[in-house]
Amino acid sequence: MDVTDLRVALFSGNYNYVRDGANQALNRLTEYLLRQGASVRVYSPKVEEPAFEPQGDLVGVPNVPIPGRGEYRIPLGFDGGVKADLAAFRPNVVHVSSPDPTGHAATRWAMKRGLPILSSVHTRFETYPRYYKMAFLEPLAVAILRRFYNRADALLAPSESMAEVLREQGMGDDIAIWARGVDRDIFDPSRRDLAWRAKHGIGEDEVAVGFLGRLVLEKGLDVFAETMEELRRRDVPHRVLVVGEGPARGVFAENCPEAVFVGFQGGADLGRAVASMDMLLNPSVTETFGNVTLEAMASGIPVIAARATGSTSLVADGVTGRLVTPGDAAGFADVVEAYIRDPALREAHGRAGEKRSREYSWDAINSVVADTYLRLVSERGAISATPLAPSSA
Repeated sequence: MDVTDLRVALFSGNYNYVRDGANQALNRLTEYLLRQGASVRVYSPKVEEPAFEPQGDLVGVPNVPIPGRGEYRIPLGFDGGVKADLAAFRPNVVHVSSPDPTGHAATRWAMKRGLPILSSVHTRFETYPRYYKMAFLEPLAVAILRRFYNRADALLAPSESMAEVLREQGMGDDIAIWARGVDRDIFDPSRRDLAWRAKHGIGEDEVAVGFLGRLVLEKGLDVFAETMEELRRRDVPHRVLVVGEGPARGVFAENCPEAVFVGFQGGADLGRAVASMDMLLNPSVTETFGNVTLEAMASGIPVIAARATGSTSLVADGVTGRLVTPGDAAGFADVVEAYIRDPALREAHGRAGEKRSREYSWDAINSVVADTYLRLVSERGAISATPLAPSSA
C-alpha cells in the first residue's frame, strides 16, 4: 500500500472561512496529499465569502455562528447530504481536526465502520475559558477533550512540548509530531522595507516591537499591552507594529496607544511587514506550535515568547530569542528593553533564528501525516473494507 491508495475524509471546524495558522496547515496538507496521488474529501462549514479558496473538494456541514464571535462557526454534526457523500467517497481513514459536534459525529461514524481515526491538535482549547473569566471550566474542558482524543487511534501534535502536555493530560500515547513549515519565498530578512516603515510613521532608528496574529483575547493581548505600559513607565523608547485584525482591535488599541495597526497582510505584504519589525512579542499560551514564531524567525528577527507549548520547541532561549514566564509583563518588559538597548544582540538572535527556521520544510513535515495514515490503515486493514452504505449513524 502507498499514498495513492489513501482515501482521507478530513473534518475541520474552520477549513477556509477565517484565515488562521491551523486551517492553512490543513490546506497545505491536502494540497500535498493530492499532489502525491491520494484522494481527499474535506468536510467543514462553508460561507459565502471565505477568507481564501480551499484546497481539494470541500463539502459543507450544518453550522451556526458562535455567540459573540460571529466570524467563527460551530459545526453541528451530519445531515443526510454529508452522510450520503461520505458513503459515496468510501474513505479508508478519517482525520478529525477539531473537537466540535461534527468532529464527535465523524468519530462515531468511523468507529461504527471500523475505520482508523487520526486526530490532530491545533490549539489548546482548554485554556480559552481563562481569557473570558471562566477559568473554573478548564477541568471540564480537559475531561471532554480527553474523552474525544482517547477515541482516536493516534494523535498528531505540532510540537514535542505539546505532545508532552497531551500525555500528561491522559489524552493518548500514540502521538506523532506534525510540525509546521514556513514559506521561504514570503518570509525572509530581505523583505525588510524601511520605506514601508516610514510610510507608517516608524523611523529607521526607532525600534518596532511587533505583534502578529488575530486580534482576539486568547492571543495574550492583555499581557502585550501591560508589557508596553511597563516600558512607558520606564521611559524606554519604542514603537509597536501590529499586523492582523480581529474583534479585540478596539480594546487593544485603547490599551496600547503607541501601536501602529496595519491590518491584515497576506503573501509578500505579510513577509514585508514581519521583516520590518525589530522583534516579535508573542505572549500567547494557547498555541500548540506557533506559526507566527516560525515566520518571525525566518524573517530574521528575535522572538520573545511565553514559556509555553509550541514556543519552547521553537525558541532557543538566549540563542534565537527569549522565553518568559507566562503572564509576567515585567519579565517581558525586561527582555524587550534589553533588545532595544542592544542592537547587536537583536541582530545575533535574529540571525540564529533565521538559520534554525531552514529546518522546516512543508513537504517533509506533511509526509509524517501521510506515513501515519498509511500505518493506521495497514494496522486496521481498512483498505480491503467492503463498500459502505448510508447509515443513520
